[in-house]
Amino acid sequence: MFTDKRQLFSNVSLSRNIVAQRVDQLSSNLKEQLVEKGKDFIAYSLGMDESTDTTDIAQLSIFICGVDSSLTVTEEFLALRPMHGTTTGQDLYEEVSRCVNEMGLPWEKLVGLTSDGEPAMCGHRSELVARIRERMQDENVTEELTAYHCIIHQESLCGKALKMEHVMTIITRAVNFIRAKGLNHRQFKAFLEEYGDLPYHTNVQWLSQGKVLQRCFELREEICLFMESKENDTTELRDETFMCEMAFLCDITSHLNVMILQLQGRGRVISDLYSTVKAFKTKLSLWQTQMQKENLSHFPSCQTMKEKLSTALFPSAQFADKLNILAAEFRRRFADFEAQKNRFELLANAFGVDVESAPANLQMELIELQCNDTLREKYERLGATEFARFIPDTMPQLRIQAAQTISMFGSTYLCEQLFSLMKLSKTSHRSRLTDKHLDSILRTSSAQNLTPSIDELVQKMRHHQVSGSVSDK
Repeated sequence: MFTDKRQLFSNVSLSRNIVAQRVDQLSSNLKEQLVEKGKDFIAYSLGMDESTDTTDIAQLSIFICGVDSSLTVTEEFLALRPMHGTTTGQDLYEEVSRCVNEMGLPWEKLVGLTSDGEPAMCGHRSELVARIRERMQDENVTEELTAYHCIIHQESLCGKALKMEHVMTIITRAVNFIRAKGLNHRQFKAFLEEYGDLPYHTNVQWLSQGKVLQRCFELREEICLFMESKENDTTELRDETFMCEMAFLCDITSHLNVMILQLQGRGRVISDLYSTVKAFKTKLSLWQTQMQKENLSHFPSCQTMKEKLSTALFPSAQFADKLNILAAEFRRRFADFEAQKNRFELLANAFGVDVESAPANLQMELIELQCNDTLREKYERLGATEFARFIPDTMPQLRIQAAQTISMFGSTYLCEQLFSLMKLSKTSHRSRLTDKHLDSILRTSSAQNLTPSIDELVQKMRHHQVSGSVSDK
């Protein structure tokens, strides 16, 4: 195959240094493209998160979502900043400021900042947010920076308000007994035969908790029989109160996991994420009312336990209170998003929003938009997000408003995804990977809207080779 090209292939150098150099060149090209695109942004937002690598260096991941005058969205990796010292709000601000300045981005176009739950990052009182707002004031920016705590993190924290850790402690103990020793694990798999295996639970992944709960509830009798065959006490596992609590936790965790999956992914507009959370809060209200009436239509595991109880009645009132607590926690944690619902409504329901409640600078354009039947038909056909690109240039304020909302990150999902790539790239066997090379690897592997310009890179290399040959002569 390609025998006539064998000599050409043999001339290609694939040494470690050459490969590293090529990755750096690809990364530099992507960064140059991003800088060039950044010049056209009329609005942009930043999403950031922090994690430690295999050598215990804190790594600050920063993503940018920019929208240009044609309302085209560019969502890309901006930088990975190693934090070799402290990670205070001031330290984080200096890194973010350096990234913004290197990109040549104007501070007045910065709309939002979304981060994880670290005290130095999130909240209106955090030092990072405060310092960025001070910088924007120094730049005479009149618009207020909108700072959010990642929706997915918030949702996971809401689940902890149920205070049912004791249930997971008992289940985790049983799972560890089976999974920790190879012999127990093999015997349990043989014991189950057609039922399959039992997954591990990890505190890092909320989704894994749901999988473990579901399997443990399905195999509750088999788990007890196996542990009893090993002369292990199963009094707690067979307790009816515990079984009811496990059933409830299994069902509500399953509902929460469905919402988590809806919140994840690239290109998610914050108004859509808000709608998902809003829908879940409405579901909570319905579930609470139904639980009080012992209607378990949406809680299949609870329904199963209610039918099998031998003595006491199913504790519906207790679980209705749990749902009320969860609903209150959702309202508290998502108060920042609720405060922005009018802004989200302008994008998600531009033709149905009340003009009088809209900002004064948008009212005239909103009236013109809502009275245009052609635009209404296009809106109904394309949907809110796609339609934004078709808002006429004669409505500049609405276009800017749409650009600002579209640019905002609702979660730090992209950062979490990048950290997964980082752990695959910088392992214990590649712990000497330099900061620059790690940044280059992650930039090339996470690029989404941008593609390296291979032709341009080849042309530069040829020019460099020609220049080198001429200088040698």
